[in-house]
Amino acid sequence: MMEAGKPVPCDEQYYQLLEQLQTLDFVLVELNLYLDTHPNDLKAIEQYNQFTQERMKVANQFQLLYGPLMHFGHAFSKCPWEWSQSPWPWQV
Repeated sequence: MMEAGKPVPCDEQYYQLLEQLQTLDFVLVELNLYLDTHPNDLKAIEQYNQFTQERMKVANQFQLLYGPLMHFGHAFSKCPWEWSQSPWPWQV
């Protein structure tokens, strides 16, 4: 929730999970770019799939605890609708 236009502070786990997601996203972008030029590198594809699975696990854990990361059908919401609450991941 917001108080006077300011996001409510979150606990330490919120920031830890968010940092894990940012780290995994960085690795996945780099692997994706590498695979664009090395499409037959099986080891890189295996790494990409492993990090994708790990990202899905961390994202699901984050969303269960703190609400959706993405909208338009990419994440579930509890009741009441969680998009009206903050802080949103991009605000921290």
